[in-house]
Amino acid sequence: MRAVDIIQKKKEGKTHTKEEINFLVKGLMEGTVEDYQMASWLMAVCFQDLNEDETAYLTEAFINSGAILDFSDISNLVADKHSTGGVGDKVTIVLIPLLASLGVKCAKLSGRGLGYTGGTVDKLESIPNFVCALDENHFKEQIKKIGAAISAQTPNLTPADGKIYALRDVTATVDNKALICASVVSKKIASGADIIVLDVKYGAGAFIKTPKEARELADLMIKTGAKLNKKIEAIISAMEQPLGTHIGNSLEIIESIEFLKGNYNKDLYEIVFEIASKTLILAELAKDKTEAGALIDNAIKSGAALNKLKEIINSQNGNSACIDDYNLFNIGKNKFEIKAEKEGYISELDALKIAHACKLLGAGRDKKSDSIDFGAGCILNKKTGDEVKIGETLLTLYWNEVSPSKVEEAKVYAAEAFSYSNSKPTPCELIAKI
Repeated sequence: MRAVDIIQKKKEGKTHTKEEINFLVKGLMEGTVEDYQMASWLMAVCFQDLNEDETAYLTEAFINSGAILDFSDISNLVADKHSTGGVGDKVTIVLIPLLASLGVKCAKLSGRGLGYTGGTVDKLESIPNFVCALDENHFKEQIKKIGAAISAQTPNLTPADGKIYALRDVTATVDNKALICASVVSKKIASGADIIVLDVKYGAGAFIKTPKEARELADLMIKTGAKLNKKIEAIISAMEQPLGTHIGNSLEIIESIEFLKGNYNKDLYEIVFEIASKTLILAELAKDKTEAGALIDNAIKSGAALNKLKEIINSQNGNSACIDDYNLFNIGKNKFEIKAEKEGYISELDALKIAHACKLLGAGRDKKSDSIDFGAGCILNKKTGDEVKIGETLLTLYWNEVSPSKVEEAKVYAAEAFSYSNSKPTPCELIAKI
């Protein structure tokens, strides 16, 4: 078997055997298949695609390239969730302590952000002294002791996916659904979860732009899980405007804390509720959404979810005093308010333009080696459907050390993100499909 023949086969639109895909993945790890050969195959896949069986073969090859976590000695109902990402998406930070406070064991492996704002790991590392790089023993012991842990992904899990993703990132082969599916599902299965719930986002502020594409990706991930004997469920949600009101690393942690104190934005609650209730039903801790909703609301009102977040922070070396003292966070020392230029209603809030503004101020990165400013970002005062008067504050930008030209560019993006109408717009459904 030769790599060049496998590349040629896919270039001609033919179907791979399981052995051929295993040969490519194993060869890449062992150095017998070159990076440029794998890159060539990835491009062929983008043009000719993989069918459902081929996608499952690739997913399984990724899983088998490294360690597979086993939590069977802790629980047979360990949960994980994954989001395809979006602007202001801090669901994990709220969801994990909430579920853990209700008795669901949560093993969450997260990543850093590459793009407009930080990933979950970046957000958590804005908590003073918080450690995300947990070794496997600490990760498992913490789940056993307090019911939850959120860690950066270890190099031992799906290392083949890590190698291939690095190639995809620089060869314009990121946006193929089969490759996205194999990457996401392999990590979820290798991380040892029994209950996997996916949040597949679409819209201006998401990687996937249309509901149709999001449904196709969700269906493929569910079918791939089934082929590998793992039940996966998904919700499809809109990301036309930012989720919640705070965008940026420290700011999103603050909003997450406020959520667990009972002060939450409607759209963020809606997403958290859907994922949490689905997980509780799958874990047989609630029989339906009504019962799950009562449990969720009680966990917030009683302070149990907030106390669980405090336990997670303490267990991962963080300073949990930040829960009551936001001055412990790095919040941009400079700020600027964007004012409404018209009167009426906000007809659209472009998540991508808000993301551009925050990235210019330092909230995101272009390369994995880039530093990130935890204090950069913005707080939204108005969102789609809100009534505004001329001169009202739409949002406040925050930053520390950025060139004046970038600040001015960020102000332009932030102002242009808002569109106006004379009548109240019809609200867009946040949850498109479950």
